[in-house]
Amino acid sequence: MKIGIDGRAAHWYRGTGIGTYTSQLINSLNSIDPINEYLIFEPENSKNSLNFKKNFSISYINSYTTDNFWDSIHIPGIINSTDMDIYHVPQNGVGLPKDLHCRKVITLHDIIPLKMPETVGERYLKIFNEEMEDIVKDCSGIITVSAFSQRDISEEFNYPIDKIFVTPLAAEDIYKPMDKKYCRSIIEKQYGIQDDFLLYVGGFSPRKNILGLIEAFSLLLKNKTPDLKLVVTGRHGKSYEIYKNRTIELGIESSIIFPGFIPLVDMPMLYNAALFLAYPSFYEGFGLPPLECMACGTPVIASNVTSLPEVLGDSAILINPHDVDELHAACVSLLEDTQLQNTLIRKGLERSFDFNWNKTASATLSAYESILNL
Repeated sequence: MKIGIDGRAAHWYRGTGIGTYTSQLINSLNSIDPINEYLIFEPENSKNSLNFKKNFSISYINSYTTDNFWDSIHIPGIINSTDMDIYHVPQNGVGLPKDLHCRKVITLHDIIPLKMPETVGERYLKIFNEEMEDIVKDCSGIITVSAFSQRDISEEFNYPIDKIFVTPLAAEDIYKPMDKKYCRSIIEKQYGIQDDFLLYVGGFSPRKNILGLIEAFSLLLKNKTPDLKLVVTGRHGKSYEIYKNRTIELGIESSIIFPGFIPLVDMPMLYNAALFLAYPSFYEGFGLPPLECMACGTPVIASNVTSLPEVLGDSAILINPHDVDELHAACVSLLEDTQLQNTLIRKGLERSFDFNWNKTASATLSAYESILNL
């Protein structure tokens, strides 16, 4: 097969789910496949330290960039379909050229703009509403990241479920158990976090249920552990003031830390330094942070809805994200029960081992072959 992949998100959006997915997929295909021919499209002037095999070629695209990824992803049609049997766009199909005559496949991670439109950015919502139906129709097949998303996509777009291929994500190799004391010392030095802390990792979208987490944490401070901190990572977007103001209203602003976006190099140490991760999201197509955290040997509390039970199994405490009291009770249990902590650490590590990027790449290759034979 001659396979083209839009690899720009790996450079433009590194540190996010789509950027991580694109980067790790390309890296792992390079690792496992010496046979098929690959043409990877990357931004002009991008630097790639990966040692590509001989069956990989790079084509640099001269395109503008803005502060908004979704504005930048549309480029002039410069891709020659005669060079490829199949062309893959990993970033939810956005930027898929219309004039290609090879097989086209997209990775559609989820359909959150349709299910929870109030929780996504205006530009992405506009693209999704105006273009996604045509993009899906134009695809020879779709790759997604969970069986939950597979069903969601099939039902929403009336797309044949046997043409939607599930390739689960994985934690990167950098996520592993480390010396807790060392990690805490680094996190204290870098971010000034001195006390024990619970951790949230992810965006500031309302669908992440950060308000619910703040409410549950306020109960925790009143009833159990007044010196505990909650660290809420993520870029300070539009919702930040809402969350910050709520901490002030509850009188707990000094106990909740908003350090902003955490560089990738620090994330393994942050996961290792935390007491546990709280991830009470209302909706996920996959949910990578809990898997990353478990790979570091740190327990997880997460939602019992959408894709998360499929990904986490019995290796985390699963709670109803709409029930603040249930989230609070789960936090209390995990803080007080050493046996529960150890059980979740063991199960979490075992569960994380079930997912790896080479498996993802292998499943993606199988999807390419199936799509070419449809």
